[in-house]
Amino acid sequence: MEVHIKKIEGIWDRGFALHKHTLSSVYLGDDEWGHARYDTTRSEPGEALYQLKYRNDWNQVEPLAAQVQTTLLPLFDEIGLIIPMPASTVRARQPVNELANALGRLTRIPVFDRMIVKAPAPPGSTPLKNLHTRVEKDAALAGRISINECIEGEGRWNALLLDDLFDTGATMDAVCRALRGYRKINHIYAATITWK
Repeated sequence: MEVHIKKIEGIWDRGFALHKHTLSSVYLGDDEWGHARYDTTRSEPGEALYQLKYRNDWNQVEPLAAQVQTTLLPLFDEIGLIIPMPASTVRARQPVNELANALGRLTRIPVFDRMIVKAPAPPGSTPLKNLHTRVEKDAALAGRISINECIEGEGRWNALLLDDLFDTGATMDAVCRALRGYRKINHIYAATITWK
């Protein structure tokens, strides 16, 4: 899989993405129902992620997790636990959780998929993915992220936050702020499949 690593900025200690999601998108006109049509070219990780999220191609999980293991994990200090980012869309199977669990199996690093608690948005509010500015997203996330302190034993561990698509970093920053108050978390690293 061809990658083009990019450093992603936020309040985490270090973060990287595998590749840009969309390389080009050309408007082709509207279809017979008035919906815009595009000829979209995605990077290899972007296409794999698109197939996973929107075509339910679960065969993409293992290759994407393997790519994160091979390409991104060596850029961080020792990871003690993997935390998938909370989903913005309710699905029967969550792609980011599946990716985190696959990465955990490959690396034998424990996955804590219930550590981050994201309270539902107030009724009638605009979904986070439909907000365009960082200020709007920060306001929409205020007070909605908390931590389920579920790590047993004593000690502090480096945590890897895993997400699919990096846009403004608002949700990751909100999660990092919450994790900074958890005494068992040491460094926080961020890894995403693609950036917008």
